[in-house]
Amino acid sequence: MHDFLPMSREDMEKRGWDQCDFVYVCGDAYVDHPSFGHAIISRLLEAHGYRVGIISQPDWKNKDSITVLGEPRLGFLVTAGNMDSMVNHYSVSKRRREKDSYTPGGVMGKRPDYATVVYCNLIRSVYKKAPIIIGGIEASLRRLAHYDYWSGKVKHSILVDSQADLISYGMGERSIVEIADALASGIDIKDITFIDGTVYKTDRRGAVYDAVWLPSYDQVKENKRTYAESFFTQYQNTDAFSGKRLCEPYTDHLYVVQNPPAKPLSTLEMDDVYALPYMRAPHPSYEALGGVPAISEVKFSLISNRGCFGGCSFCALTFHQGRIVQVRSHESILEEARLLTEEPDFKGYIHDVGGPTANFRMPSCREQMLKGMCTGGKHCLAPAACSHLLVDHSDYLNILRRMRELPGVKKVFIRSGIRFDYLMADPDDTFFKELVEHHVSGQLKVAPEHCAPNTLAYMGKPPIDVFNKFKDKFYELSKKAGKKQYLVPYLMSSHPGSTLKDAVYLAEYLYKNHMRPEQVQDFYPTPGTVSTCMFYTGLDPYTLKPVFVEKSAEGKALQRALLQYYEPRNAEKVIKALRITHREDLIPLLVPAAGRRAVQRTARKAENAQVSIHPDGSYTVRPGKSAGKKPSPGARFAPRTAAKGNTYQQKESTTWKTGKKKK
Repeated sequence: MHDFLPMSREDMEKRGWDQCDFVYVCGDAYVDHPSFGHAIISRLLEAHGYRVGIISQPDWKNKDSITVLGEPRLGFLVTAGNMDSMVNHYSVSKRRREKDSYTPGGVMGKRPDYATVVYCNLIRSVYKKAPIIIGGIEASLRRLAHYDYWSGKVKHSILVDSQADLISYGMGERSIVEIADALASGIDIKDITFIDGTVYKTDRRGAVYDAVWLPSYDQVKENKRTYAESFFTQYQNTDAFSGKRLCEPYTDHLYVVQNPPAKPLSTLEMDDVYALPYMRAPHPSYEALGGVPAISEVKFSLISNRGCFGGCSFCALTFHQGRIVQVRSHESILEEARLLTEEPDFKGYIHDVGGPTANFRMPSCREQMLKGMCTGGKHCLAPAACSHLLVDHSDYLNILRRMRELPGVKKVFIRSGIRFDYLMADPDDTFFKELVEHHVSGQLKVAPEHCAPNTLAYMGKPPIDVFNKFKDKFYELSKKAGKKQYLVPYLMSSHPGSTLKDAVYLAEYLYKNHMRPEQVQDFYPTPGTVSTCMFYTGLDPYTLKPVFVEKSAEGKALQRALLQYYEPRNAEKVIKALRITHREDLIPLLVPAAGRRAVQRTARKAENAQVSIHPDGSYTVRPGKSAGKKPSPGARFAPRTAAKGNTYQQKESTTWKTGKKKK
C-alpha cells in the first residue's frame, strides 16, 4: 500500500491494523520526504516489516494527544524534529522566532521548548512501562552532560531528564533496526546495551565493561576545565572505527553509557535508504493550513552524500553524522532526479545536488579506511590541507554531467556548501570551470566565516589567503564564461577568540574587497560543538589554554555592526568600535556620510567617556562628566560640508590606501 503512514485510528483500520509496532512522536509536521529524519526512520522500519504510526506535534498539555494510536506493541520513538527545538524557537539573542518552517502554515508554538524531554514525560505519564527510544539531532547532541545556552546551565544527559530508555544517536538507520529486532525477539529494553550508536542507563557500575570513564556529572558541572577535558574525550571518540565506549557517572546507582558510533552506511545501503517508497510531500491534511514551508527548500534538491571531514569548530556534524563521508551511487541519484522531473510543478531546475559539503565524494585519505579518522585535534583541511588528503572532483563532476543530460532538466544548481579550500587543493580545475559555467544560479554561497588569523584558527578554518585565491579565480572564470556571477560569503561575528580588533580587521577586509554582506550571524552556542565548549569554559579543549569570549550584549552588537559597516543604522556602533580600538582613521571609509551626520547630532548631546582595552581584548567604557558645549570627539569625522561629502570621502579613501596622513 503506497500511502502515508497512519496518523489516526481510521488510517490504521484502512491497513487492517489493530495495533502499531512503533508509534513515532515527532515535533515536526509529518513530511514523507527523505530530507526529513522521521520519514527515513519510519519507512526503513516499514521496509523491515514493522508497523509504524505517526503522531505529529501532539498537544503536550493534553495526555489524550499521545493516545490517538493506542499503545504500541514494541515502543515509542520520539524526536524533536529536524532541528533542535530551542534553535527552532529562539534566535541567538534568545528572542522568540516568528515562524516555524516545519509546522503547517509556518505557525510558531506547535511544539514545546526541549520537545524531546516534554514528549517523553508526557508518554511516561500515560504508559508507565512502554519502551521509549529517542533520536534526532536534539537527542543526539545532548546524549551526555552538555552546556545549555538557553538556560545557561550544564544539563544532564537527555536520557536522564526525559525518562527514555535508549538514545539512537547519529543518523540512526543501523541502530534503529537492531533495536527493533531486539525488542521483537523478546529482549527487555533494559537489556539492550550492546548496540553501536546507542546510549543507555544502568544502575550497576560493574555492568559497564571496556569503557573510558568520563568525569561525573557533578564534576563537569562544577569545574569548567573538567568540562573541557570531558568534551575533548568525547570528541576523540566520535569515529566509528576508533571510538571507544564512554561512561558518565551521575550517582552511585546511575551511569549513562555511550556505545561506540554505528558503522557508516555502504553505498548500497545508502541507495536502499533513498529508494524507500516516500510520498515526497507533506501529509495532505496540512493543505488547508497552508502547507509546510520547509518542503519548498528541498522538494527539488538531491542529497548525494553525508558526513564531513571539514572539522569546523562551530559545526555539530562531527558529533551527529561523523567525519566519514558516505555517498550514494550515480544510479541512485539519477533515478531520484528522474522522479523530480515527473512532478507536476517541476520547471526544469534542480536546486541542489549535495550534502553537508557538496564536493566531498570520497574518503579524506587512505589511512582513514584502515585506522579511522585522526585524533588529537588533527584536521584534514585546516590550517592547511593535510599531505595525505585525497582530492578528486571527477566522480561528482560525472554525476552533474549526466544529470544535465536528463530529459526535462534545464539547469542543475549547487546551493549547499562548496568547500573552497578543498576545491583549491585540486590541481585539475575542470570541476571549477564547469561549476562556474553550469551550476551557479547567479550567486554561489561559500563560508570563509572571518579573516582574522587568530579567529580562523579557533574556527578550524583555513587562512584567508586561500579564500582570496578562490575568489579571484571564481571571478576570472566567470568573466571568461561571459557570466556576471557573485560570491555570497557567510560571515560570523563574536565567535570564541574573536576580539573587537579582529572584527575591525574583518570590516577593513570587507571594505578593501568591496564586499557588503547582506546576511551575517552571531555565533550560536548549540550543543555538541568545539566552539560551544570554548564559549562556556573560556578554554580551548585541544590545549586547555584560555580563549577570549565576547559575551556582553554590547560587545556582540559592535562586532555584528562592523560586518555591515555600510548600513547607516550601524554608524553609531561602528564609530564606537573604531574609537575603542583606536582606528579612527577608518571612520571616513567605513561609515557612510549620512550615518556620520546622524552620529554627530547624537554625540553633541552625549557625555564623553573613557575607554580601557584589556589584554584579553575586552574593554570597559566609563562615562565621563558632561563636556558642556564642546563638540563630541565624533564631530571631527563629519563631512566639512554636505555638498562636498562624497569628495571628502574619496580623498580620505585615497589617503588611507597610500598610507599617508592628511595634513
